[in-house]
Amino acid sequence: MRLAAAPISWGISEVPGWGFQLDRDHMLRDAVRLGLRDIEAGPPGFLPADAGEANDLAHRHGVNVIGGFVTAVLHRPERLEAELSAVDKKAAWLSALGAEVLVLAAASGRDGYDAPAVLTEHEWKILLAALPRVVEIARAHSLDTALHPHVGTVIEGPDAIERVLASSEVALCLDTGHVFVGGGDPVGIAREYASRIRHVHLKDADGDLAAAVRERRVAYTEGVTRGLFRPLGAGAARIADVLAALKSASYPGWAVLEQDIALAGAPSEANDPARDIARSRDFARAHG
Repeated sequence: MRLAAAPISWGISEVPGWGFQLDRDHMLRDAVRLGLRDIEAGPPGFLPADAGEANDLAHRHGVNVIGGFVTAVLHRPERLEAELSAVDKKAAWLSALGAEVLVLAAASGRDGYDAPAVLTEHEWKILLAALPRVVEIARAHSLDTALHPHVGTVIEGPDAIERVLASSEVALCLDTGHVFVGGGDPVGIAREYASRIRHVHLKDADGDLAAAVRERRVAYTEGVTRGLFRPLGAGAARIADVLAALKSASYPGWAVLEQDIALAGAPSEANDPARDIARSRDFARAHG
């Protein structure tokens, strides 16, 4: 298992109004200082849109881009071709950066992740037919695809995850925090579906806040600002058991340290995201 870092652990997000946004040099310097020289690409605009400029920046900091989070609305027929075209452009960009995996989120079509998204049977058919097309697009750019269950997308809860696993051959990005917040069992997935897991996002979550977000008593964004996601081992998602299951299955891929946060302002000595990332790094190394 190989550890990587993600900009969201520094509060860097594509969601409008998502807290204070650190500049990328700060994040990249921190990652290197923490010994995490492999990163995901982050939200649109974090790295330059020109692949040559993005490669120059990565090389200047001594980091490698291993994958990227890509959202697409795949259940609406009137949008599908445009969405697939956008995925193709992002896949070409990731490939030019030397990435290995396209991390796909089946977006709801709304901004943010606060509201639930439930598909009709017709929309499910469209989505399931679209997934192999995304896989082929990624493969044409020498990338693997990993579908990412995510709160506020159309693949959130355990029923949706089970349906995708049963009705498609797409590989999975096991995001332990989002699966847990959505009501699923990340340990069970790691044990039962290890062969389907192509990519892992490691995050822990506070049990009480997770329940409140799951039941929509607290909005997802508010939950994040209140500390929904925790350093590995400090939450209720049983990360040590997930890591044990992945180790037992000889999982060979990336484990990306992701603790989604929203910063109220510039980091200070008392509020430095790098400290939580270091804590999670040490936990993952000790258990994985």
